[in-house]
Amino acid sequence: MIVCSCNVLTDHDVRSAVNGTDELPRTAHQVYGCLGCRVECGRCVATIRKIMESCDRDCDSRLPCSATHAAVRPGQTAATL
Repeated sequence: MIVCSCNVLTDHDVRSAVNGTDELPRTAHQVYGCLGCRVECGRCVATIRKIMESCDRDCDSRLPCSATHAAVRPGQTAATL
């Protein structure tokens, strides 16, 4: 699911950035940096924070974050992640 239409970032991109480095991003701004972009309009920041919180809470550190989450179904919003 696309969470940032300005930068065309998906929820998978955000989860990969959160779990893809030894030094994990701790803010939405750092996630954008990991993905090589920057905040444009800012409407997605809250959604990115929710995804980050979900990863911190639910992800097994031995697995990529996307492997520990159910697939996003069509019509599902970021609020339900």
